[in-house]
Amino acid sequence: MNQSRPNAQMFGKLVFVAVAMFAFGYALVPMYKMICEMTGVNILALGEQAVPGERATLASNTQVDLSRTVTVEFDANTAGPWHFKPEHRSVEVHPGELTTVMYEFQNTQNRRMSAQAFPSYAPQQASAHFNKLECFCFSQYTLGPGEKKSWPVVFVIDSKLSKDVKTITLSYTFFEVGGQTPPAPVATNALPKVGT
Repeated sequence: MNQSRPNAQMFGKLVFVAVAMFAFGYALVPMYKMICEMTGVNILALGEQAVPGERATLASNTQVDLSRTVTVEFDANTAGPWHFKPEHRSVEVHPGELTTVMYEFQNTQNRRMSAQAFPSYAPQQASAHFNKLECFCFSQYTLGPGEKKSWPVVFVIDSKLSKDVKTITLSYTFFEVGGQTPPAPVATNALPKVGT
């Protein structure tokens, strides 16, 4: 019995299915675009419909409260012999606005050291509304002797912050972690002799 004819038929069917699948996948993009335009679902296509030569109007971020500003002051403290300071002492931001501030750190010691920053807020009620998206305080860092680094704090102040709060102070204290701890004093078991 000759197997070449059924094999050729099967091959032809597989080629047809592959071509049909490719054509269907290729047609999905214009079909999707047409359906979205008809139903008004695809808001992203609105920019493509702009009149040539006119600049498309971008939607503004409605989460930013432009009606008020909050002054954020930055404080840097160290618990050890190194330099640590913010790039700016203060910034004015709108609640809901994404803001980045850099902090500079330098190990002034002649040895490697690891440290971590711990934040505090004033007034205390502001801490619930101060959302840090990226912060060097999330991790410990190790720096070599004399090494200098800059690290960001990316934050958003929640628009639910009380309107009475006009100024927030973000204070960091940098502590050495995993440093060399002096050994505990050795206790002696010898008791003083009482008169002989």
